[in-house]
Amino acid sequence: MRDVGCGSYRAGWIWLAEAADRRILACAVWWGFRADRHPLNLDCLNVDSEIADRVALGSALLKAGHAAFHSSGLPQAPEYHLLLKAGWRSDASASAEVEWRRKVAQSAGFTDEWERRRYEWTCAGGLEPPSGRLSFSPEPEDSVFIEAFQRVSAGSLDHETRRDIAAFGAEHQARSMFARLHAMPGDRSWWRIARLPDGRLVGFVVPSANDDNPVIAYLGVVPEMRGHGYGAELLAEATRILAANGAERIRADADTTNFPMAAAFERVRYRNFGVRLIFSTTKNPAT
Repeated sequence: MRDVGCGSYRAGWIWLAEAADRRILACAVWWGFRADRHPLNLDCLNVDSEIADRVALGSALLKAGHAAFHSSGLPQAPEYHLLLKAGWRSDASASAEVEWRRKVAQSAGFTDEWERRRYEWTCAGGLEPPSGRLSFSPEPEDSVFIEAFQRVSAGSLDHETRRDIAAFGAEHQARSMFARLHAMPGDRSWWRIARLPDGRLVGFVVPSANDDNPVIAYLGVVPEMRGHGYGAELLAEATRILAANGAERIRADADTTNFPMAAAFERVRYRNFGVRLIFSTTKNPAT
């Protein structure tokens, strides 16, 4: 109900498949920030287990929703985010539930799939003290952050970043990502640039929030500074900022293939509590 009240779920973003007697056979629920015109991702997909072909009905429901969003000006179908428990593959029931949803996603045109670990920090874990190796500063000039976005994207281990650079180019990807982060409910003044004492750029971090939790929205280290543990220090700084602003729980994601980021989370006392499986259409440079 909270997400409905704040506008993250809306009537036009909740689609149902009904039987002739008005019994609900399937539902698809899309989610977005309260200020968004269009949904950002599909948050829930359910089809009655008694339906003989759950894949066909689920696919038809998604295609109907996508067609409506497209007619209202959304060029790409929103991603499908499936939230799972850590270790879900060892659970036969969970694996089966994922498999039919995967087939629905593929049938609806989602040909790109990747997985992220979900991490959580709580105040019980405590804060990592500053090491003194880096200086952190806010940066009011958007152009500085956009340039930093481009620099940290080179050689990125993040699937989405690599995909979008291949489709649109590094500058477009940087500007698009900046706009997405700027639109989040978090405070822009929390963002930090990190430098060495001699002024050289190390990277940046974006502490922010969504409608549910404070989050680490983005973190990046420039290529020439990687391999020195600076990612963990950026993460620790962002955690201190959010904690100082009242956060008792902070969440963040990282691709399962991003091993340096996983090490940073462990060092700063974040625990892996789940998995985010993402299905997306292939990005179209024309859009």
